[in-house]
Amino acid sequence: MTQVFPTRKDAIELLHEYTKTDSLRRHALGVEQAMRKMAEKYHGDPNEWGITGLMHDFDYEMYPTMEEHPYKGNEILKSKGYPDSITQAIMGHATYTGVARETDMAKSLFAVDELTGFIFAVTYVRPSKSIFEVKPRSVKKKLKQKSFAASVVREDIFLSVDELGLDLTEHVQFVIDALSEKAEELGLKGEVSPS
Repeated sequence: MTQVFPTRKDAIELLHEYTKTDSLRRHALGVEQAMRKMAEKYHGDPNEWGITGLMHDFDYEMYPTMEEHPYKGNEILKSKGYPDSITQAIMGHATYTGVARETDMAKSLFAVDELTGFIFAVTYVRPSKSIFEVKPRSVKKKLKQKSFAASVVREDIFLSVDELGLDLTEHVQFVIDALSEKAEELGLKGEVSPS
């Protein structure tokens, strides 16, 4: 039996209902894009994985505390018929929930979430504000600067690549490439076009 997922249109409407800031909406779209590419890599369902990425933080703006996020969002998603595969992965992306990341989809969400936000930050400090100029070397250099994008949990990035058995440099390049495919939509195109 094929699993039925809420449509992307429904997910976008729910995201916009709970998330009003452009930066959080762009983050959701960025994680969605990275998750769709991870689904290709791990032979998952791109729609399921994409919706998981899109919805992982949809409740964060309204419920930003560790006591509420992602618990409140999960309750909302379950009430709207989102399957356990999605809600479990979303719970697992927050280490403090204690929910184990047992599937490739859950591990992938954990692996792209913080890194996507970090790559956005690295892109925005470039003079061109273009992701096409961001290289893994510059991302890794910025990861060592604790004051840069200080809210990004670097330990989660390192733990996540270990969980999936990935090389950090290759994973950073993978996420950069994924985001580059939607650069204009994500506000990462800057002033430079890809060569």
